[in-house]
Formats: sequence, structure tokens, C-alpha cells
Amino acid sequence: MNIVPAAAAAALLALGLNSARADGPSDYVYMPGVEYGERELDFKFGSSGKSRQNRHSAASLGLGVGISEHWFTEINLKYERLGADATQYDAFEWENKFQFAEPGRFPVDVGLIIEIERSQDHAEGYEVRFGPLLQTEFGKLQLNGNLLFERHFRADQDGHMEMAYQWQLKYRWLREFEFGLQGFGELGKWNDPLPSDEQSHRMGPAVFGKLYVGNGQALSWNLAYLAGITRAAPDRNLRMQVEYEF
Repeated sequence: MNIVPAAAAAALLALGLNSARADGPSDYVYMPGVEYGERELDFKFGSSGKSRQNRHSAASLGLGVGISEHWFTEINLKYERLGADATQYDAFEWENKFQFAEPGRFPVDVGLIIEIERSQDHAEGYEVRFGPLLQTEFGKLQLNGNLLFERHFRADQDGHMEMAYQWQLKYRWLREFEFGLQGFGELGKWNDPLPSDEQSHRMGPAVFGKLYVGNGQALSWNLAYLAGITRAAPDRNLRMQVEYEF
């Protein structure tokens, strides 16, 4: 099974892909774990902006399932709103996550994310995002770090492979309430990063929780307030995610 994600990643690198999405207000930190047979409804929302500028809001609703012990797949319908404009359909997204080994078997858990997104604006072509997902633990501390690559293909204008990252530090205090920090960044071209003041970096506090409601069902949630730490980033970004697992 481990051959599948490796081959998929190689295929993506070989494609004639064409610029990565800007700061996504509803972006979330990918986790490498997969649970076979788990089904979930997934809602994400975020809102970001700079002072005296229109806010950018985004939301998505997804349905996912653990196909095997190593593969989780999810489809998402995405919506967005700019300023006082009406909320509108934005894109269809197919997300696939692969887990390389059982959690805890090695010092670092490793996964792979592959997303394909089709925008309502077909001039943007198809967006592909992929990259490794890493997770390790130190006692009650959980640390995640993800390196992501993004590109468009079959778009009206040629683009470049761009690079982004995510990280998360979480203290697992109680199952119902955990806390920590999250960070997101966009660096520009993977082989020629933007000057530091033109890169987008956001970070801030986050809280997490999971409530079991019986019959194998649960509600998981996380919420973060991210502040821009470079000029190119939104000044503030509130993001949240709620999952119903059944």
C-alpha cells in the first residue's frame, strides 16, 4: 500500500502543472493519521483581512471516509465571500490522505496529502496541492509540520510550483480541551522564494477538543486566531473546523 502514495507523488511532479492559492482563510493543519472505516462530515470556516480592506471569508462542507488503514478520501464543496458581496460557490475539491505506517510505530509519523481542486472559474484550471505530513510527540506535547507544494494546470496562464508550510504545537491537557499554537506560510516559488517581506506568514493561539456522543460518534473541533507577522500576510485570520465522526 505504501507504493500508492509514492507513485502518486511522482506522477504529480511529472505533470505539466501550472500559481498557488493565496492565504486561505479556512486553511487547516493536515494530520497524517487515517482511521479505517471512519466516516465524517467536515465543516470549515475562516475570515481574514487587513485594516481598512474588505474581509475575505471562506467555508467548505465535506464528506470523507477511511477507505483502508492507509487511505482516507474526502470531497468538499467550497464557498467564499469578499466584503459585502454575496456568498458564492467557489470550487470542488477532492482530498486524499495516505498514512505510511501505524501511528507510534516510528519516532515520527509520516503521511502524504494530495488535493485536486476545480474552481468555478475554469480559467484557473485545476489546482493540485501535495506534500509530506509529519507528526511526533514528547509526553503530552504533539508537534506537526507539513511542507506543501501547489500548482495549477490547464489554466489560461502558466504558473509555477509554489511552496507553503503548516505547523502546529498542541498540549494534550484533556480530551475535551487542548491548547497550543498554529502557523501557516506561503513562500513563493519552490526553487526561488520571494524576499522575506513579500512572503506571507501567520501564527497564533489555537484550542482543540473532542466530545464522544455515543454509538461510535464524536464531535471534534479546533479554533485558531492567527496574526500576520509579515507585511504580505492578512493582519488577522479567524479560522475554525468542526467534524462529526460516525
